[in-house]
Amino acid sequence: MRRFALAVFVLVASFSYAQDRAADSKTAFVRAQHLRHGINASEWFAQHAYDYSAAFTNRYTDDGDIALMAKLGFDNVRLSIDPVPLEGEPQNGEGFNADFIGRLDHAVDAMLAKGLAVQIDIHPEPDYKAKVRETSEGVDRFVWLWRRLAAHYAGRNPDLVFFEVMNEPEVRDPYRWAGIQARAAAAIREVAPKNTIIATGPNWSGIGDLLTQHPLADGNVIYTFHFYQPEDFTHQGAGWGTDWHIHTHDIRYPSTDSEMAEGLKQVPEAHDRYSFEHYWLDHWDAQRMRLLMDSAAAWGKANGVPLICNEFGVYRRVTPEASRMRWIHDVRTALEADGIGWTMWDYRGGFGVVWKEDGQPARVDEKVVEALGVGAR
Repeated sequence: MRRFALAVFVLVASFSYAQDRAADSKTAFVRAQHLRHGINASEWFAQHAYDYSAAFTNRYTDDGDIALMAKLGFDNVRLSIDPVPLEGEPQNGEGFNADFIGRLDHAVDAMLAKGLAVQIDIHPEPDYKAKVRETSEGVDRFVWLWRRLAAHYAGRNPDLVFFEVMNEPEVRDPYRWAGIQARAAAAIREVAPKNTIIATGPNWSGIGDLLTQHPLADGNVIYTFHFYQPEDFTHQGAGWGTDWHIHTHDIRYPSTDSEMAEGLKQVPEAHDRYSFEHYWLDHWDAQRMRLLMDSAAAWGKANGVPLICNEFGVYRRVTPEASRMRWIHDVRTALEADGIGWTMWDYRGGFGVVWKEDGQPARVDEKVVEALGVGAR
């Protein structure tokens, strides 16, 4: 009799769990509709480890920029946050630097006031990620940060405030990252029962990284990936990442074999030239973009979860303008064809949708706006 009663209890509990998860998943799919056409507010509250002063943040991106984001037709903003200055001294009762969190609150509230959804994105520097990747203490600190930050923002509209666990975690072991992410998500859920979480894969959050993961037990989760393929095109002229990209310029998209010989002359080392050849030999074009997005979409469908791509873009310093617009258009339309929302990288940085000097009004790059298919509200 006891065994029968236990079996009935387990069956009922399992059924109840399945119902709850289905309801939470439905919420995530509904809220994903607020993340259809977004923009990254980069290099503002993250990626500027040398200066997070009010003098810098108040002039780098301001209320006028937030209003412009909404006016251009974006429906969400991904707000990157460096956890180190957030937790810096002097701290308030929540364990945050009072001045930094106050300016962060102003940015979030200004976005919400314009009807923009906000992705609260923990966006650490490499040293912070290394401690999370390599030490238990780093994971504990990270989870404790999320418990406090999620509690801080849980009172705002949960339909529009999303919590992204970590940008590009750089954890090479997908199983370790799955455990870290599950702990962070559980901490968020303890204090913010209504908000939707954004989860990702390990390493650099590529499509292949996402495909290593199994969905979290929590159903109220959207899954994200980043897309910059092929980096030989999107990162030409960049001084970070692959060493020889700094030498490259005027590389066109789509790739055609006829341009390979001239392009290879830009790279001094033979082994680098050999790697660079693959940009042309792999025939990057709109069809290939669509097939890659289909792989992500198939994972989402198989697991019954919503997806977004919350980073994609082309470094614009030396990239041919027409090729950049074609790549943005092809990636954006491939995402939309699979029902995947997107958040472009970025607003005013090296991949930007505007040109802007600190403290001055932004000048919109209308060709990027057209390639993104967004329109003024």
